[in-house]
Amino acid sequence: MLKGRKTAGRGETVAAHYAFGPLEDDIIIKHRLLTRTTTTRGEPPLKKLQKKFTAFAVEVEKDADNHGDCERLAKAFLQELNTFEIPLLKSKAIIDANVREKENFNELKNEINRQILLAQDDIEDLKKQLEESKIERQHKEECEAIRKLIAMQPPRSATQKTITELEQEIASLESENTSGSRTLELRKKQFSLLLHVVDELQNTIEEEQRSLMEEMRTAIDEPRTAFEDATGGPEAMALD
Repeated sequence: MLKGRKTAGRGETVAAHYAFGPLEDDIIIKHRLLTRTTTTRGEPPLKKLQKKFTAFAVEVEKDADNHGDCERLAKAFLQELNTFEIPLLKSKAIIDANVREKENFNELKNEINRQILLAQDDIEDLKKQLEESKIERQHKEECEAIRKLIAMQPPRSATQKTITELEQEIASLESENTSGSRTLELRKKQFSLLLHVVDELQNTIEEEQRSLMEEMRTAIDEPRTAFEDATGGPEAMALD
């Protein structure tokens, strides 16, 4: 695995290049954990154990009198097996600790999620309380504004006195209006009667004028008739 390096004079980081991809790394790590191969130097522990067991099995299968060698190889194999078992027990203890840690982590995560939900509920409640407080404050401000307006107004006794004076004035004006209406109605009737009288007078004058004209016409016609009768009429005047 090659580490990332900086280009001189530019300050730019070149991307790191790896010999193996993430998937190959996981496979190699899993193989090393299973075979207890923790280093690339020397023989792997599992291979050493296999060699010890193979040497012991080969020695046991011999027909020769080799109890000492078999016992020695058996002890060597058991010792190697114990050596191989200790890291396994450590790994198992680590795995158990990791499992417990994971369970604790899950419990802690659940507790944190529960607290988050409770906090969210508290936040919603606080939001509602804030809105209610805003509305209540707005109502208080409106009440204060109304109180100031009321304080600016004159006292109730003065207002009542003004209202009484206005009612009296309105009653007086209504009385005057009624009186004026009656007077106007009377004037209308008088004016109507006057117009009727004028109309009758005009008719009378016209009748008198016509009578006078008839009398004058009659007065003019009578001397003319008498003169014509005396002179013999128009025919006699024509003969003369």
